[in-house]
Amino acid sequence: MHNIEKIHEINALLESISPFYPDLDIKEKTIENIEMALYHNYIMMVGKIMRYSPSNMNLFLKNYLLKFEIINIKRIIIGSILGLKTKKKKKMVNFLVEEYLDNTEFIEDLLKITSLDEIQLFMKKTRYNIPISEGISYFKNYREIFVLEAFLDKFYYENMIVQLNNLRTEEKKIIEPFVKYKTEIYNINVIYRGLKNGIEKELISQFIIDFYLFLDMSKINYLLNIEDSNVLISLIEDYIKNINELKRLYKENVINKEHLIDSIEEIYLRYYFVKIKFSLGEIDLITIFRILELIIKKEKEIRFTIIPKVVEIINEEFEKLQSVD
Repeated sequence: MHNIEKIHEINALLESISPFYPDLDIKEKTIENIEMALYHNYIMMVGKIMRYSPSNMNLFLKNYLLKFEIINIKRIIIGSILGLKTKKKKKMVNFLVEEYLDNTEFIEDLLKITSLDEIQLFMKKTRYNIPISEGISYFKNYREIFVLEAFLDKFYYENMIVQLNNLRTEEKKIIEPFVKYKTEIYNINVIYRGLKNGIEKELISQFIIDFYLFLDMSKINYLLNIEDSNVLISLIEDYIKNINELKRLYKENVINKEHLIDSIEEIYLRYYFVKIKFSLGEIDLITIFRILELIIKKEKEIRFTIIPKVVEIINEEFEKLQSVD
C-alpha cells in the first residue's frame, strides 16, 4: 500500500487503499461507516481463507471471528440502552460474520428485542448467558457499560484458550503464542480501563485471565492494586522494558503513553513474528503461519494506519468547515 501519510483528502485516501480493499461500499463517508466497511472487507478476506483452510485452522478462524459477533452484540445492546429502533440497530451490525458463524438467525432475533430484561432472558439459552446476565445486571445498578464489555471480552479470550486443545502439538507452537500475547494485552487493558473508569478492584480481578506471555499473575495482581493511572503506566513500561526477550526490540519501540495498549501490542507483534519465524520447519506450519501473518498484519494496518488517518483527515475537514462558519 502506498504511503498515505501525505494524503489530506478522504476521497484520495479511499482511492489510494482501494486496490488493497476491493469493493469498499461507503455511502456516507463518516469515520464509523469507513471503519465498518474496512472491517467488512477484512471479515470477507478471513472467510475466503477459511474456505481453503484445513479443518483445525478453519475452526481456529471461526473462533477468531467470534470477536466480531461480540462487537455486534455490544452494538445491539448499547443501541437498546439508547432506545434506538430496530432499523437503526441493524445498520450497526455486520451480518457477514454471522453467515460465517452460522448465527444469522440468532442475531436477527436479538435485534428484535428492545428491553434489557428480554435480552437477558433471550441469552439464557446461548453461550453468552453468564457475561450478558452479569454485565446487564451491573449496568442496571450502576449505569456503567464497561463491565458488560469486559465480561464479553473475557468470554472471547477464554474461548480461544479452550479451543487450543483442538490443535495438533505443532500447530499450537504457532497459534498458542498468538493467543497468549493477545490475552496478556487484554489483561493489561482491563486493568488500565478499569482504573480509568473507577471500577472496584475486586470486580476488575474477576476479568483477569491466568494465561500470559510475559506478565505472570504476580505481576498482574501487583498492577491491579495500583491506584494512580500514571504510576500504573510507569510500572507497565518498566516491566516491558526489563523483559529480556524484548530488550533488543524495545530500543525500536518506545511505549507511547497516550496510546498505551496499541504501542504495547506493536512491541508484542514484532516479538511474535521474530520468535515464530525462527521456529518454522514443516511446510504445513509455514502455511498456518502465513495465514496468521496475513490476518494479523491486515488488521494491524486497519487499526494502526488507515483508521487513525481517516480520523485525522475527517477532523481536519471538520475544523476547516468550522473556521469558514
